[in-house]
Amino acid sequence: MKYKLYTTSKKAWRGMMEAIKKAKKSIYIEMYIFVDDTDSPYDFKNILKEKAKNGLEVVIVADSFGSSDLKNSTIRELKNSGVEVLFFSKWLRVTHRKILIIDEKTVFLGGVNIKKNSIDWLDLQIKIIGQKLAKNILRSFAYTYKMSGGKNKYILSKRRKNILKTIKAQFLEHWPNHNIFALQAYYQEKIISAQKNIIIVTPYFTPPRWLMALLESAIVRGVKIDIYIPFDTDIKILNKINRAYIKKLSPLKINFYGQRRMNHAKVLIIDDEETLIGSQNIDLFSFNRSIESGVFIKDKKLLEKLLVIVDNWKKNSVKFSNKFKNLNILEKFSLWIIKIFYSIL
Repeated sequence: MKYKLYTTSKKAWRGMMEAIKKAKKSIYIEMYIFVDDTDSPYDFKNILKEKAKNGLEVVIVADSFGSSDLKNSTIRELKNSGVEVLFFSKWLRVTHRKILIIDEKTVFLGGVNIKKNSIDWLDLQIKIIGQKLAKNILRSFAYTYKMSGGKNKYILSKRRKNILKTIKAQFLEHWPNHNIFALQAYYQEKIISAQKNIIIVTPYFTPPRWLMALLESAIVRGVKIDIYIPFDTDIKILNKINRAYIKKLSPLKINFYGQRRMNHAKVLIIDDEETLIGSQNIDLFSFNRSIESGVFIKDKKLLEKLLVIVDNWKKNSVKFSNKFKNLNILEKFSLWIIKIFYSIL
């Protein structure tokens, strides 16, 4: 199995475009944000139209909320060229996944959406070349496809395939509407088992109570915890909420690092030996409501490359001081509102 990591949206788009151009049979996309405002050389709309006209099976499953800016005229153009365009639309549910499957053997997944305003963001997307894992991810895609109204019998038939696992990599699904909370179970198991260190990278940090308790327990038994959060996210209100949670957890002596650039990556690393790369944020929607996915990997060479990436992010970060003042009224109110959401979700 081969891996490649992309550390910005632009780099990931370049890799995705190259893979799409080389596709011979099929292109399956499941994307939280799929918008038609990216220009050449990242013109996804027109390359997908071209591939469909050339006889490839091209399917896009976009989230109806995240991709609401996708123009109706573009949807018509895609459909007229032979692209199947579907929207996932469920009450208080989103597919937050970012998956591209090429010819049922090459997969891209991680945190990268397709929207122009994210072109210069730091992010993390992984390309995996391996037919066994790709088949498992296609099986998961087939479920979202069906839930979005897809009728293609070939794609639907993939849902009946057995879950495949490999020694060094495993695909994890998170389907709250089917009571499958794989990512939550993974976080719980791995944080409890951590012996040396835990690294978390997330743009949004509103951890549920169980996760805060696990982090506290890890600190008590001597585990070093580093958490990377951008100073300035794309959702301005979350800047204050992020800082409020950092303040709240400051007595635990967790190392919080503020990144100067927007970093949209979602990463968990345990003891420098295993990692989870996926679409999940550390927030209530990812754990409680969103359809998410990630890949759990133990490959030593990939871990070495990932740790170099995180170290570079660290060099361009500023450590938050552990000497915080008490939460102000606005911060307390924000946390109170979030707790109410947790209680009803």
